[in-house]
Amino acid sequence: MAMMAGKKIWGRKRHLLVDTQGFILAVMVLAANIADVTGARLLLEGLANQFPRLSHLFADHGYDGEPFEQWLQHHLGWEIEIVPQQEREVHTEWALINGQPVEIRKPKGGFQVQRKRWIVERTFGWLIRYRRLARDYEGLPSSSEAFIQVASIRLLLTRLAPSRY
Repeated sequence: MAMMAGKKIWGRKRHLLVDTQGFILAVMVLAANIADVTGARLLLEGLANQFPRLSHLFADHGYDGEPFEQWLQHHLGWEIEIVPQQEREVHTEWALINGQPVEIRKPKGGFQVQRKRWIVERTFGWLIRYRRLARDYEGLPSSSEAFIQVASIRLLLTRLAPSRY
């Protein structure tokens, strides 16, 4: 485990490649001090042969940058679209100040769904429901990857044959 830059915490990063339904295609667990772009390269290299129909990726700002886009196009032939950070909606309130109505605009707080990004966030939410994945108990990153894959298999099986309870 390594310390995450800027956050002063020890841990790991989970890099996931998911389909449009949120099911895991590839997973890699790395030390937290490894940059997102580097982790993505480690995760994605060699996957072009496994997913020949894949041609377009959606990612957040952690994977932004011209060198990564060029690397992805050159090595895998895929395009990447960085999902723009959504502007916060504004909540308008009216108040009386010195007897005059005044419009007060406040940004809406809390979680807001971002186009395409919610898919992978939902997948992380599904994984966290498994107690073993709520915290990082594993000594080796490969063990963490294995437990993520087992949880993913269980999710897929549950959707194929839901229980009758």
